[in-house]
Amino acid sequence: MTLQQSTAQPASPGPLDARAVAVMTLLCVLWSLQQISLKAVAGQASPMLLVALRSLIGVVLLAALMARRADVPARSRWPAGALAGGLFALEYLLVTAALNLTQASHVVVFLYTAPLFAALGLHWRLPAERLNVVQWSGIGLAFGGITLAFLGGDVMAGVQTSSHGSGAGVTSAAQSLLGDALALLAGAAWGATTITIRCSNLAQAPATETLLYQLLGAFVLLLPAAVFTGQLHFEPVPVVWAHLAFQALIVSFASFLAWFWLLRRYLASQLGVFSFLTPLFGVVLGVWLLGESLTPPFEAGSALVLGGIALVSAHGAVGALLKRWRLVSGTA
Repeated sequence: MTLQQSTAQPASPGPLDARAVAVMTLLCVLWSLQQISLKAVAGQASPMLLVALRSLIGVVLLAALMARRADVPARSRWPAGALAGGLFALEYLLVTAALNLTQASHVVVFLYTAPLFAALGLHWRLPAERLNVVQWSGIGLAFGGITLAFLGGDVMAGVQTSSHGSGAGVTSAAQSLLGDALALLAGAAWGATTITIRCSNLAQAPATETLLYQLLGAFVLLLPAAVFTGQLHFEPVPVVWAHLAFQALIVSFASFLAWFWLLRRYLASQLGVFSFLTPLFGVVLGVWLLGESLTPPFEAGSALVLGGIALVSAHGAVGALLKRWRLVSGTA
């Protein structure tokens, strides 16, 4: 689900306190479980169908909330909303395809490169979003990590295949690399969604309206895609219903209401520092809950990606620390 900043914030949101840190950490855990949940029941329910169904439930709940608040979407924002919804649907079309080919931990890491793509796009579109030296360093570090994770994983797979003398490993490695590439493209689609919202009249829309466009786009486009690609498998067993309830009620609705609640009360720049925690939790939980295995190149590449995301998201804090260090050391 795309994280966007609400424009209905108070004039002076405050710094993070213990409550904000606890809630934000919990949200990162929940968001990291999205792909793991979809992967866990992929044999019993199509991930694409589950995302379409969770989006429908989210639309119903969100529409009810908006009706209660008499919050009516402005017609002038419909074109931008349609574009944002389409990009959001593309993101999850790629995510669900990736989950069929590679590990959930890989999908989480590559999907959460979205802030890098958003930062690059906004750098060219908005003068106020120009990247500084710290952010460019973070982007370089992250894309170096992506290269290591891709190429290193390919080399490791080739070594394992040669040692076993079988072509099955080549096929598996190729599928995993394709899945990783699709997850990376999903991150780019998420970044494009952010750029669309920031650079259109959606920047002045209530957070609920922006979220509604995205959920509508996911349902309207993913359900036909599931039909046309034959991904309608759904076993109505308790475990599948439980995962659908988690995806719809907790992820698509409650977690993002909590996110917007945080944005109204705390500094968005400080909340954004937590963005690197979600892929970190995703890797740990993927190994723990799904028994996924990680190669050393992917582990090293992921560490570089997480470090790059942290630099891009927390550039203000990093810049302040560097300035303080120069003042203390007398090099300023």
